[in-house]
Amino acid sequence: MASAPNVYDAEPIPEEARAEVERLLTSGDLFRYTAAKDAPVTLLEQEFAQMLGAKYALAVASCSAALFLSLKALDLPRGAKVLTPAFTFAAVPSSIVHADCTPVLVECGDNYRIDLDDFHAKMVDADAVLISHMRGHTSDMDAIKAACDAKGIPLIEDAAHSLGTVWDGKNVGTIGQIGCFSFQSYKLLNAGEGGIMITDDEGIYARAVIMSGAYEHNWQKHNTERNNALQEAFDRWQNKLPLYNTRLSNMSATIVRAQLKEVPRRVADGRANHDYVAARLEACPYLTVPAKLDKEVRAPDSLQFNLVDFDRDMAIAFQAAAKENGVSVQVFGLSTDNARAFWNWQFLGEAPALPMTREMLSKACDTRLPARLETADLDYIADALIEAATRAKSAKIAAE
Repeated sequence: MASAPNVYDAEPIPEEARAEVERLLTSGDLFRYTAAKDAPVTLLEQEFAQMLGAKYALAVASCSAALFLSLKALDLPRGAKVLTPAFTFAAVPSSIVHADCTPVLVECGDNYRIDLDDFHAKMVDADAVLISHMRGHTSDMDAIKAACDAKGIPLIEDAAHSLGTVWDGKNVGTIGQIGCFSFQSYKLLNAGEGGIMITDDEGIYARAVIMSGAYEHNWQKHNTERNNALQEAFDRWQNKLPLYNTRLSNMSATIVRAQLKEVPRRVADGRANHDYVAARLEACPYLTVPAKLDKEVRAPDSLQFNLVDFDRDMAIAFQAAAKENGVSVQVFGLSTDNARAFWNWQFLGEAPALPMTREMLSKACDTRLPARLETADLDYIADALIEAATRAKSAKIAAE
């Protein structure tokens, strides 16, 4: 077998960012509020909002910070119940706890999306919904949005893995009141760390900007084209909100801005790579890749698939065999201390039963699949996974 592809390195930062980085290093001008206007962070916010068709964007230290600020900007009461999928990253319920709210975990099915029956049952007591498009798998946003509108509660989208995904012609992140994205290294846009939130609501935006750390009147440097509603919102909340100081630096913004033009190509290549490997795995009787929903045009940043009729020992054997073949794969519910397994979120107290999600996590697998990979790399990964599954299954059959 050929050498395993490197799936961990990110794409190189575009050359055009280097001159601006050098200028920043020479000047030491790394703080977003040093410039009177048009700081790199401000320009990134304007360009990102325009790219997604939103009115406003606020760049911050991480997607988790964006989620936290979103909840605070909604001015939810202490202890407010926020529905969120049980299949997500630990940072999502953590952001809810950080905002003095209470996470309510919703069951997720074998296709990694929320179970609508459980969702509707728990909506009775909900104060808000934070829908996590986990690993880029979008739940039925029509049903979720309709339920939130009917109850009159806000909807936040955690789109950390979903930049470039479209639902029924609308960019994911623009369906709810607020959308949050990540600039962490394994995401479509890479600043090492960082995040951004988007909204069309002046009140939400003004509150989030001030709380992000726009002390005194630095909120004036965020958006130079303020309408009356936005100006009034800033004036109303000046000095009335705590400052959490979770800003993005000019250096990070400069690195991200140079990558914005790469988004369409990365989305197209990532989708093609995902679909190529998914088709190969679907031809194996031991592996299956859940289909996308009809209204969803995905922008995958990794590959998830389910083991078919594997018990725990077989799943562990599959992980080991794949690693021997040079492909790192984790079964979410079996990997030690996995931050995506809800029973490991001990900061929430006793773990709820959630049998549907627990069953899904016991067979759901995850592996890196960057957009930059070539066909030979994709074939290597597919061959390695199929061989590992076949070996684990055959060993079990032989033992019986």
